Amino acid sequence: MASPASPSPLPLPDTAAGREGLEALLARPGEAVVGLDFDGTLAPIVSDPQRAGAHADAVPALAQLAPLVRSVAVITGRPAEQAVLLGGFADEAGLGHLTVLGHYGAQRWDAATGELHTPEAPPGLAAARAELPAVLADAGDPPGSWTEDKGQAFAVHTRRADDPEGAFAALRGPLGGLADRHGLHLEPGRLVLEIRPRGVDKGVALTAYVEETGAGAVLYAGDDLGDLAAYDAVDRLRERGVPGLLVCSGDEVPELASRADLVVRGPGQVAALLAGIAETVRRSS
Repeated sequence: MASPASPSPLPLPDTAAGREGLEALLARPGEAVVGLDFDGTLAPIVSDPQRAGAHADAVPALAQLAPLVRSVAVITGRPAEQAVLLGGFADEAGLGHLTVLGHYGAQRWDAATGELHTPEAPPGLAAARAELPAVLADAGDPPGSWTEDKGQAFAVHTRRADDPEGAFAALRGPLGGLADRHGLHLEPGRLVLEIRPRGVDKGVALTAYVEETGAGAVLYAGDDLGDLAAYDAVDRLRERGVPGLLVCSGDEVPELASRADLVVRGPGQVAALLAGIAETVRRSS
């Protein structure tokens, strides 16, 4: 009697489009790009972004998967070199096919070469940064809120504020006005408000990378509002005949979770999904 087949390590996407995307990735992994947000997807959300290291299972999972696919792209609002450091991606065996697209794709680091490409700071950013203290003071400078300078962008965090949600609401309008005055874009996130250049987002970065690599399938995983642009990009790629799978890390952002093909419970489960894909590909080869 034949032995029963071992159960699949992979969860089943809820949508037909997601199942088609997963099937394409498993059938032709060498044509697939796997796109991943960093904070909240590969790394747990913490109160101090400078301590947001990758989940313990993330790099091992990436090292299993990256050699089997066309490329893995970490797409983040952070500076690329910061994501590389916090993620522990440099000189890691198995990550030769990994690229980090920092500042929403404006900055790039490639594991194969170790090279970092950084653009000039965008116009208007320096003026907006100089005006920021006055804007915060006029908005009451909520106690416990703080500013993170990302070089190509800056962000005001309210997670450590006395009233995180209240501080977020109080600052959103004034910071939106600041961005508008200087031709910039305000990106709201999970208790963070980021000001960055217009025309730069994760959707633009993902689309350009898929086209550059000639990918025939794409997976994208994210956790926050900034990932909606990448979801939109995957939808457009599907319309062009490129199968895609949308994964949401956690369900704290309903706007994202409601659009995902598959919702998993945070960075640990994202790592488990990536490792499961790698295992399934290896078993079928």
